[in-house]
Amino acid sequence: MDSRADLDSDGAVVRLSELGKVFGSFVAVDKLSFDVSRGEILALLGPNGAGKTTTIRMLMGILAPSSGNVSIFGFDCFEERAEVMAHVGYLPDEPMFYEHLTGGEVVRFCGSMRGMEPREIIRRTEELAGRLELSDALDEYALNYSMGMKKKLALVCAMLHAPRVLILDEPTNGLDPIATRTMIDLLRELASVGTSILYSTHLIEQAAKLCDRVAILHRGRLAAIGAPDELRAGGSLEDTFFAVTGDVDRESEEPDRDAEVADEET
Repeated sequence: MDSRADLDSDGAVVRLSELGKVFGSFVAVDKLSFDVSRGEILALLGPNGAGKTTTIRMLMGILAPSSGNVSIFGFDCFEERAEVMAHVGYLPDEPMFYEHLTGGEVVRFCGSMRGMEPREIIRRTEELAGRLELSDALDEYALNYSMGMKKKLALVCAMLHAPRVLILDEPTNGLDPIATRTMIDLLRELASVGTSILYSTHLIEQAAKLCDRVAILHRGRLAAIGAPDELRAGGSLEDTFFAVTGDVDRESEEPDRDAEVADEET
């Protein structure tokens, strides 16, 4: 596959430049610019309606930007989505599966869609499901999975092809404390060997402990960005968060998913 970026480069892997998304008169994302480097864990932190999920959907090529650019390894995330997806693993906030398949069948389907060899699918499934304590549930139908089990299954699928970039939307929602710790340890290990991770969350303490840098979003804009220690500025990350966001919840103003689909079809 053609690549216009060196996949072993230490430079920016994910790049957003003046990225914007408008739904009618509602500005969901407004001139958002930042990079994610090789091996970096960057948190997108913000209240409900800050634009985190809309930003991630543009990164995944699900939504077309209204303005600006977003790329991964030099490939445009919307126009060159196939090239981008070869290097990316994605965990949505609310994973959905063919629920009348077993967990193992879901993973095998994901692997086959990635063009993986059956032997490699089995090896990676055993490795990842074992790490996330999901092995005993792989013969159960996904229909019967709890939210936490669905998150684990979705993470196995996201990491199955050993992607160079992970994009995670509220990955610990629905997980118990033990599973959360396991996931965080796994993400740290992946970052240590060069995986770039963009991690959307509303959990301030988790962002401070896990991430190399934190990007705080407010009303679709980048309100602050930096290492947790830099953003604390003598106080706490929580103090900084509330200072730049005013603790405003914009959930009621953000368009729902049906509105997003309608916007893309017009």
